Amino acid sequence: MNKHSAPDLKAAKIIGGVATDQRHDSAHKHVTGAAIYIDDMPEPAGTLHAGLGLSAVTHGTLKTVDLSAVRTAPGVVDVLTHADVPGENDVSPSNMHDDPVFAQGKVQFHGQPIFCVIAETREQARHAARLARIEYEELPAVLDIWDLDPEKDRLVTTPLTLKRGDAAAAISAAPRRIKGRMRLGGQDHFYLEGQISLAIPGEDDEVTVYCSTQGPSETQHMVAHVLGVASHAVTVEVRRMGGGFGGKETQANQCAAIAAIAAKKHKRAVKLRLDRDEDMTATGKRHDFAIDYDVGFDDEGNILGVDYTFALRCGFSADLSGPVGDRALFHCDNAYFYPNVHAKSAPLYTNTVSNTAFRGFGGPQGMVGAERVIDEIAFAVGKDPLEIRKLNFYDPMGTKGERNVTPYHQKVEDNIIHRIVAELEESADYARRRREIAAFNANSRFIKRGLALTPVKFGISFTKTESNQAGALVHVYTDGSVHMNHGGTEMGQGLHLKVAQVVAEEFQIDLDRVRITATTTAKVPNTAPTAASSGADLNGMAAKDAARQIKDRLIDFAAETHQIPRDQVVFLPNRVRIGNQEISFNELVKQAYLARVQLSAAGFYKTPKIHWDRSKGRGHAFYYYAYGAACSEVSVDTLTGEYVVERTDILHDTGRSLNRAIDIGQVEGGFIQGMGWLTTEELVWDDKGRLRTHAPSTYKIPLASDRPKIFNVALTDWSEAYEPTIHRSKAVGEPPLPLGMSVLHALSDAVASVADHRICPRLDAPATPERVLMAIERLKSEATRK
Repeated sequence: MNKHSAPDLKAAKIIGGVATDQRHDSAHKHVTGAAIYIDDMPEPAGTLHAGLGLSAVTHGTLKTVDLSAVRTAPGVVDVLTHADVPGENDVSPSNMHDDPVFAQGKVQFHGQPIFCVIAETREQARHAARLARIEYEELPAVLDIWDLDPEKDRLVTTPLTLKRGDAAAAISAAPRRIKGRMRLGGQDHFYLEGQISLAIPGEDDEVTVYCSTQGPSETQHMVAHVLGVASHAVTVEVRRMGGGFGGKETQANQCAAIAAIAAKKHKRAVKLRLDRDEDMTATGKRHDFAIDYDVGFDDEGNILGVDYTFALRCGFSADLSGPVGDRALFHCDNAYFYPNVHAKSAPLYTNTVSNTAFRGFGGPQGMVGAERVIDEIAFAVGKDPLEIRKLNFYDPMGTKGERNVTPYHQKVEDNIIHRIVAELEESADYARRRREIAAFNANSRFIKRGLALTPVKFGISFTKTESNQAGALVHVYTDGSVHMNHGGTEMGQGLHLKVAQVVAEEFQIDLDRVRITATTTAKVPNTAPTAASSGADLNGMAAKDAARQIKDRLIDFAAETHQIPRDQVVFLPNRVRIGNQEISFNELVKQAYLARVQLSAAGFYKTPKIHWDRSKGRGHAFYYYAYGAACSEVSVDTLTGEYVVERTDILHDTGRSLNRAIDIGQVEGGFIQGMGWLTTEELVWDDKGRLRTHAPSTYKIPLASDRPKIFNVALTDWSEAYEPTIHRSKAVGEPPLPLGMSVLHALSDAVASVADHRICPRLDAPATPERVLMAIERLKSEATRK
């Protein structure tokens, strides 16, 4: 993208515009190791290193904290505690002052930072941190939410309730009714690059922080808050992250703040990099849930009323648990219309690390609850779950819309799930394979196969209205090359490339003439985090606005200079037609500069139409929806619970994709990550509140060998965004992750076969081989009793 080349002035199209397949701009650097991450940056002379001192108990008061041995350890320069925080000892993103930089007076989870060692080397800092002698008075700890009462037990923030119609009356009057409960596990982000920050002090109160963060502006504000300075004194920069997945939306702030405190105190650069064990122990994860459901339905399987309670393990502080719980409710319908619905969240306090954003942000948890209800109904009425799914879909796009209102009272006006499911059902040969699997299972004693096709409807927008804005800065230099900066961050998802394609398209120049530089708060201020799948939507529009301003000035200049109407100035591939003559884009830019035309612009975009009243539980929460469906087939060994994903077919909606090559990669990766969450990725805390799955040796993310043996991924080639998004494309970061539900339900289908599909397996997640085996044995026992 940044390799300068002479443009082809006769080309019919530019190279690398929107809706073309382009490789990730850093792909070659990723595979060769040439991509620069923070730990690859040359360290300034005299750089110090930080190591955290973590709590050894889960809940207790700090009776004595003896750090004398720490301070005298080799290489130690200083030891920081809460007393060394010059501003506020708090990095709470919810402004609830419940998330201290360093524990003060008490600790609330095992692994909570109490102090930080500053030493000449990282090894010295980490070794010294283990020398502390701390005496605790241990207090009772709450570790799990399964037995907690949402009405009585402690919450970390205000819960949400959504309701439409009279769910209680509808359920009570329904011909059939089922109540149940499921456990849904959490997930560690397991990004390749852990949490890391490098802080470099400047003049006066200034500090620059190189941080692996998804939210540079929030990190800036948090560092300023902790230092007790104005935001203009803090610059946060990030060129790229080695993965984020939501784990660096708020969790990066603590490391950044600690590094900045030390850097300003000692007037030397300070780096803090967590190792994998520290990272997994001390940073938040996807929330695990306990989902209660009560559903009324008729003999055909039509849902008449549903009542949900989504209890989530939040940990010791609020962090983003409030909006995560909200989004779980926003997606408790998935793609289904509920005539009557009541749903509430319960953000429960526990003495565990404070959970946080994770790809999907609660939405996938809500969808899993919806799909469990579908399964329950299907087994109750003796039908294929796919038939029940299609029966309860929202009205298709283009109908009069009697069944198109969500639990939060927004109308679903762009629904294309019927077509997606129909096309996938045909391309995956669902009906034939269903028959073949039934025949296979009838003749196979120990190996059972399962098949499931599950849909996804995912809402796109931040429900925090002010986050739906973005800025960009575009410079055109006198040689016709373009420099562009925006507020989004690159974590491997190809955001910078997509935004560059938008700018190239606007100017009609080849992609390699557009250079994107590191995201920095010094260029684009007050930006939203790169989250909620909104990166390309928001920043693409802001960049387009900036480029359009410059383009309009160039048009005005050319029209005035040549005394022609504006509409006779037309941008063609790498050139501009001005009346009846053509000149290169570079030449026009040079002429404009000589005439003192401004060739720089700041762009801005805010998402229209959206509004949300949380107190009333209603509003137009999402600008649009993204849709998709996956069909997965598994084989299960009923003697061990081990399983293999034989095949997965996916059809996903990205609208008019900005870059199909990038989007297919996002769909593949999202599916695998969702599959891992629901199958092998199990978080385990012991009775002392210690995370036991704190390293790759005990926490199993999917390997390349775990992918489906046959993996077919396609994007819709007919869909365009219903709303005027950036070139009518759709978000693709989060929506593919819930496609992994198809594997969970295929496993459930295989388990159900041991009891002739007469009993709903109620297979909880993660569906580890152990849990699958227990479900098989339970069903065998129940079938025998019946």
